[in-house]
Amino acid sequence: MIVENTQTQMRKGILEYCILSIIAKGETYASDIIAELKKAQLLVVEGTLYPLLTRLKNNGLLTYNWVESTSGPPRKYYILSEEGKNVLKQLDKTWEELLFAVQTAIGDRKAKGKG
Repeated sequence: MIVENTQTQMRKGILEYCILSIIAKGETYASDIIAELKKAQLLVVEGTLYPLLTRLKNNGLLTYNWVESTSGPPRKYYILSEEGKNVLKQLDKTWEELLFAVQTAIGDRKAKGKG
């Protein structure tokens, strides 16, 4: 139970960062975000993604465009706002710092075969 809790918290902690990073590549449709996350083995369902996208939009980090579709209703494509780009730069820096900290903290243990 403790392991699952920790794993869940770790995934939640990086989910927004991963979503912003995916959208930073260019205009992105929600199902494409889910596919990218799935490819990265971060399994997210629409019921989790859409509220998160809404919160990011409401916080000014995303905007969106409606694009007509030939096979159904118009689709909402997400784009990073200028504020979103700034936040992503800060998160990139934070990620690098965390990566260094974790690698440093576990490095000796892994190198000595203790875990």
